[in-house]
Amino acid sequence: MGVTELLKIPMYQVDAFTAKVFSGNPAAVCLLDAPMDEAVMQAIAAENNLAETAFVRIDLKPFELRWFTPTTEVALCGHATLAAAHVLFSEGIAQNDSIAFQSLQSGILSVSRAESNTYTLDFPADQLEPYALSSHLIEVVGAPVLDGQKGASDLILRLDSAESVRLATPDLQRIRTMPFRGVILTAKGEGEIDFVSRFFGPAVGVDEDPVTGSAHTSLAVYWSKRLGKTKMTAYQASQRGGTLLCELKEDRVLLSGDASLYLKGEIYVPHH
Repeated sequence: MGVTELLKIPMYQVDAFTAKVFSGNPAAVCLLDAPMDEAVMQAIAAENNLAETAFVRIDLKPFELRWFTPTTEVALCGHATLAAAHVLFSEGIAQNDSIAFQSLQSGILSVSRAESNTYTLDFPADQLEPYALSSHLIEVVGAPVLDGQKGASDLILRLDSAESVRLATPDLQRIRTMPFRGVILTAKGEGEIDFVSRFFGPAVGVDEDPVTGSAHTSLAVYWSKRLGKTKMTAYQASQRGGTLLCELKEDRVLLSGDASLYLKGEIYVPHH
């Protein structure tokens, strides 16, 4: 019986959209210097069992970036992009204060770093259209729904208060059958927070995502129109929680937040 050759891959775990570990949204980041089979990337993401694992081809310029949940590849992920940028900056792989990533489905994405170690993601703004509300949504969400908008992949449902968003107990089984990547519950914020949200994506293997950068490419568009402002502070009210600064600039959304390294090591996978 032959010995299987193992490939050593540097892997990091970063808590994104937070300045301290054990909060924000954890993402794994794997650095690759050669192509990897999609099935292996999916297996690694399933093994990690985090909302997202990012794979960065550091041998390419711009760096190629792909994201996998435990069950599928996704077209865009904010927190894992921030995590990947944090790793590349911290390890000295990125030479400037801005990184360009080439994604398969969302084009060129850039991340810049400020002196305070805060990162800003430059993502395409989502386009929204009204979503007709039905009586069963109250049963699905567990709270009255005031408004609905759908974007390219997610459904936004506005509730009456931040407290309603925090206390909502949606029916994940029914959300899983809806034709969306995820369902976003949101409401106007309190104090310095312009709006709050929670994100549920059981259809892609993430029952509730702690902090969802990509969802804010939709939320920033939605709340900018409702609040009449282009710069907003958002809070994702999951159990871990996370804060994002959002700015709508024409057809782009700038999302800013911090990141904190939790883990650095190597993984060993069969070499194909």
